[in-house]
Amino acid sequence: MVSLREVSPNLLLSFLPWTGLHAQRQQMSNSSSITQFLLLAFTDTEQLRLLHFWLFMAIYLAALLGNGLIITTIACDHHLHTPMYFFLLNLSLLDMGAISTTVPKSLANSLWHIRTISYKGCSAQLFSFLFFIVGEYFLLTIMCYDCYVAICRPLHYETLLGSRVCVHMAAAAWTCGFLYALLNTANTFSLPLCEGNALEQFFCEIPQILKLSCSSSYLREVWLIVLSVFVIFSCFVFIVVSYVQIFRAVLRIPSQQGRHKAFATCLPHLAVVSLFVSTSFFAHLKPLSISSPSLDLVVAVLYSVVPPALNPLIYSLRNQELKAALSKLITGCLQKQ
Repeated sequence: MVSLREVSPNLLLSFLPWTGLHAQRQQMSNSSSITQFLLLAFTDTEQLRLLHFWLFMAIYLAALLGNGLIITTIACDHHLHTPMYFFLLNLSLLDMGAISTTVPKSLANSLWHIRTISYKGCSAQLFSFLFFIVGEYFLLTIMCYDCYVAICRPLHYETLLGSRVCVHMAAAAWTCGFLYALLNTANTFSLPLCEGNALEQFFCEIPQILKLSCSSSYLREVWLIVLSVFVIFSCFVFIVVSYVQIFRAVLRIPSQQGRHKAFATCLPHLAVVSLFVSTSFFAHLKPLSISSPSLDLVVAVLYSVVPPALNPLIYSLRNQELKAALSKLITGCLQKQ
């Protein structure tokens, strides 16, 4: 009689397919053998690749320049050391981080006509993008609270939004983004991947990575999805309710000049929130019937690349104090030269 120890493990697996052991072993080997992912290329035509490169380069430089000017202006002008501008400075930092996570790699791939990103690079990109984008969402919720207190409870503004409170709230937004990114990145890359390594997106994104998974255990995904939906929906409801109260308070202001000033304070934030939330929700909640690689690509650009570049423009167009401080800063720099 032949001992089981003398039998090849592969032979045992071939005789016992019903146990599922072979499938699990194959999933683990396929997942561990992936050393890089293939990102989606915008186009294979050289002229269109160069067009994509220069377009993304222009958007990237505009985002860095706009957000950098806002950060420098707020930091240098002591008149802008208020809660609203403190949160705006943090928003600009998050915008710069979010766009710097995805665009430079896409620019390099277009310039050198490659599609690859390493396994560790993909996990780092996913973590960084979630960290900045989720932190931005929490910060926009905090900025909504700032608008609510400024208009609906102006007499208690300094009490409710003191310097220490503002620092704690901003730190909470950054910390929540970090924890959310850590949990989702660890969960995503702990799943076995056996459906190839090609991602249908120009950066590493959770839905695209999950398409490569062959895991049959959905418990971890379910509780993370439930937690994410609860937190995101709670922030969204808070924003909507706050703006209902804000608009009701603004409409009760007797003078037209007062209403105009109140709207000028909140409309930039409302525009940024609308752009961010609408594109993000559509990207992840759109029906599968209308999903396609080209549509997913366009929507991903709208929520990951466009908002960081437009946010400085939105805030600077409607904010007279910020424009005056920025003009003063630029004039001072020119006079020194």
